[in-house]
Order: sequence, then structure tokens, then C-alpha cells
Amino acid sequence: MRTIPALFGPYGGAAVEFLDRFERYGANALWFHGFDPAAFDACAQHGVAACVEFKTFRADFAARPELIPLGVDCQPIRYGRLVQGVCLSQQDFLEEITADLVAGLREFQPAGIWLDYLTHAGWFEVPDPDLQDSCFCAACVADFCTATGLDTTSPEEILRTAAKQWERHNCERIAVFAGQYADLIHAYLPDCVVGAYMCPWRPEEFDRALSRIFAQDYAMLAPAIDVFTPLIYCAKSGRGPGWGREFLEASAAFVPHDRPVQLILDAKDFPASLRETAASDHASRGLQVFDGAAIFRDSHLSAEFAAAVEQIQRQPSAGQ
Repeated sequence: MRTIPALFGPYGGAAVEFLDRFERYGANALWFHGFDPAAFDACAQHGVAACVEFKTFRADFAARPELIPLGVDCQPIRYGRLVQGVCLSQQDFLEEITADLVAGLREFQPAGIWLDYLTHAGWFEVPDPDLQDSCFCAACVADFCTATGLDTTSPEEILRTAAKQWERHNCERIAVFAGQYADLIHAYLPDCVVGAYMCPWRPEEFDRALSRIFAQDYAMLAPAIDVFTPLIYCAKSGRGPGWGREFLEASAAFVPHDRPVQLILDAKDFPASLRETAASDHASRGLQVFDGAAIFRDSHLSAEFAAAVEQIQRQPSAGQ
């Protein structure tokens, strides 16, 4: 198992403006949306690791209604302004994702690629998530029956008699896609770090929604994913500033020991969440900051970030 570098820095292309300040404050990486040529050029000029956030299972449902997963009632799921997850039987869309990934890999050489929205349908960046079982379209149900050997076609019957098999099957589907994307990435860039943005819930929370609803299973994903990045957005999720620290210290119970956890925090929660995270006995392997340009606009937050990086790197677990 190769060592995953400890990468620290902001998430968001707006931080390109502040690349000349990165080294001063302990940042060595920038995460940005897609294969952005300007961001790659800027990172190269400043010796900063260029890391891509690659969108997988997310789309504009208003423009692509065929991608909306079906709920237990076989109707399109409820969704609001923000939603992720698509019907995984929509082959045209899946081919678009692969084509976009290959096109980027042919042109650029990122230090890392973080797979985003690699989940079943829903949204978890809220205090009271609307959790719905999906997708029960005819094609997805047929795939389930073929994979399991069961002949259970109605959603109600599946959830009543084969809920565990349904949950495992969906987790396996997500893990297979993760493996396909990781294999593609490593075929072009053998040393590229493959990360995954994760629902930030522990396995037992919300009646096991991490796997039951979002189909994310750390053990199944581990063969494809080098580093796991749970989205620790405290205020958005109605959590306290110690959430990141609590997650890190609990993670050994459910994240495979040879796969590091690297948190992404929200700049809106600074400095309290940053201080708590830095104090964890189980260090984050690097750190991302959503809307991170904000910390480099403010000298006080920049100094807080630099101090946190130093504290994290001093932890004995930081290099494990």
C-alpha cells in the first residue's frame, strides 16, 4: 500500500487568486471543479498540487428528467434545489461520465481526482434530510433480481422480504463504478490519488442511511479509493464544531485501517471546527476547506489554518 500524501488546501477555483500565499500558510494543494485548464496552469506556476473534483452521479433533473430515480411508489423521488444520485440504468448518461473522465485524463495530469456524488439519491447537507429508498425502475429491479437470483419485483415486497439484499446490491453497484473509474484513472496516471467525497454520517446514523439510502460502504469502496473525504459542514448539517473531531476519532471502527480519512470542512464554520479538528487524537490525512478562498482573504483565518496544519502534522497518526 503506497503512502498517500498529506494534502492541505482550499476547495474551489476562486482560491486561484491566492496561490502565491499558499506556501506561507501551509497549503500545498488546490481542489477545483472538473478539468479546468486555467486552474492547472496556475497550480503549475506556483508548485501546488492540482486536484480535480470529478462529478459522477449528479445532474440537472429539470433538463434530464429521465435520470430521476424512482421511489417505492414507482414515481420520481421528491427532490429540492440540491440533490445527487441518478438512475444507474441510464446507460447514455453513464457513458457521458466515462467520456468526460477519459477526455480529462488524456489532456491533464492531476495529482489527485476526488470522485463526487458517488452515491444513490438524496441530499445530506441538511439537519433534517428527506431520506427515500430508490431506484425501483424496471431496469434497476431486474438488475437486482439477476444479481441475487431472487424473483421479487415489487418495491414493497423487496423492502419487506429482501431489504438487506437490496441494500447490499446497491452498495455493490456503487463500488463497481468506483472501481471502474479508479482503473481508468490509474491506466492514464498510475500515481494519481483517487479520493471519494462521502456522506459524513457514521454507519448507524439515520437508521443506517449511509449504506441503506446512499449506498456507500467503506469496505466495499476501499479497493478503489485511496482516501475518503467526508463532508463535515457543521452549520449546514445542524452539527456542533466538534463534529469533525468526533468523526475522526470514531472512524477506526468502520473505515478500513489502510485507508486514510481526509476531512473537508466548511469555511463558514471557522475557526471553531478547524481548531477542534486539529486537536483530534486521530489526525486527518491532510485537509480540504470548502469555499476555502475565504480563509486566504482574511489574515486571521490564514494564520488559524497555518496553525492547524502544523498541529495536524505533529500528530503521530498523521503519517499512518
